[in-house]
Amino acid sequence: MAEEVVKNEKSKRPQNSRREKPVRVDDGMDKRLVHVRRVTKVVKGGRTMRFSALVVIGDGKGNVGMGIGKANEVPNAIDKATVVAKKAMRKIPVVNGTIPHETVGKFSSTNILMLPAEEGHGVIAGGAARAVLEVAGVHNIVTKIHGSTNRINVVRATINGLLTLKTREEIAARRGKQPEEI
Repeated sequence: MAEEVVKNEKSKRPQNSRREKPVRVDDGMDKRLVHVRRVTKVVKGGRTMRFSALVVIGDGKGNVGMGIGKANEVPNAIDKATVVAKKAMRKIPVVNGTIPHETVGKFSSTNILMLPAEEGHGVIAGGAARAVLEVAGVHNIVTKIHGSTNRINVVRATINGLLTLKTREEIAARRGKQPEEI
C-alpha cells in the first residue's frame, strides 16, 4: 500500500510547469516576457534574422506597462522592450485583489471581457491577458477573449480595458456626491 502512494506521487508532474513566473527587476517591478518573434527580412545577399520581444511589467499594486523591443539578438530585444514598458507604466484601480466592475477592452479586432470575481477564484485568463493581470496585482478575475488572439493585440486590449475602470470614489467625486450614495 505504501509503495502505491510513492508511485502515484512520482508520476505526478508539477502543476503550472509551463507557466512562466514573473521575474523581479532590480527596482521592485515584476517583468514577464509574453512573446518573442523571429522576423526574417529577405535581401539581395540572403536573409537577415531579427527578434521582436513583447514584455509586460508591473509592481503588483496597480501599475502596469507593456513594451515591444526589436534587435538582432533576443536579450537585446528584451532589454529594449523592458525600457519601453517602464516608460509606458499606467495606474489601474485594483479593489480587494479584483477589478471594481466589469469592462470590455478593445484593440483592433480583439475584444476582452473582464469580470470581477470573488476571493479564491484566481486569475481565469489566457496567457497574454494573464501576464498583464498578474503583474498588475489582480488576483481574482474572469476573462473571455473574442476576436483575434494575437498576443500583442490581447495585451493592448487588456490594458485598454483596465484603463477604463473607475472606482466608486472617482465616480462620486465626479458627480459631487459621497461614495456611500452611489
